[in-house]
Amino acid sequence: MNSYISISGANKKLNGIKVLDNIELSIYKGTIIGLRGHNGSGKTMLLRAIAGLIKLDSGSIFIEDKHLGSDISFPPSMGLIIENVGLWNYMSGFECLSMLAKIKGLICDREVSNVIKRVGLDPTDKRKIRKYSLGMKQRLGIAQAIMEKPDLLLLDEPTIALDNEGLSLVNDILLSEKQRGATLVVASHSEDIEDLCDNVYVMNSGSLKEKYE
Repeated sequence: MNSYISISGANKKLNGIKVLDNIELSIYKGTIIGLRGHNGSGKTMLLRAIAGLIKLDSGSIFIEDKHLGSDISFPPSMGLIIENVGLWNYMSGFECLSMLAKIKGLICDREVSNVIKRVGLDPTDKRKIRKYSLGMKQRLGIAQAIMEKPDLLLLDEPTIALDNEGLSLVNDILLSEKQRGATLVVASHSEDIEDLCDNVYVMNSGSLKEKYE
């Protein structure tokens, strides 16, 4: 079986510090890959590299046999949460996602409403995002990542600021996204997320190893 994402000899330094250290990783379609590690271990940088947001110093990333940074600038069908989700705080949740949806024009307002409900929010809520709790903002961030049914989901701490009910909801969403055929790479401190993963990797000082080797 060919890899959906193939990472070979990936190296990156920032301010003289190695944040990715000779990463080798094959990711197959329709799987959930978990990344564990302390803050600064390289998890977010690896997600950034796969997303095309940083350029490697050496090594390569191929997505469906297309060289990232050469054949393509970004994965062609991607949903993304990395660190703080940048949303327009002066809009309501529905207004914000509706505006984002108009960029590609892949979904209509009805589908935007449905995905907001899916993450446990109310699409008719007129409050501005700046008045949302941290958990509500996180749910809305997940909604924007999944709303266009992307082939690839890169999720950095998707369960942060969520209560137990929110964690259970996100777990169900991740499994549902996998079942529809999406590939997920999830960086998380939650052990509950690990139970959903096909493979779990630990990052430390930019290096990567499979947890259950």
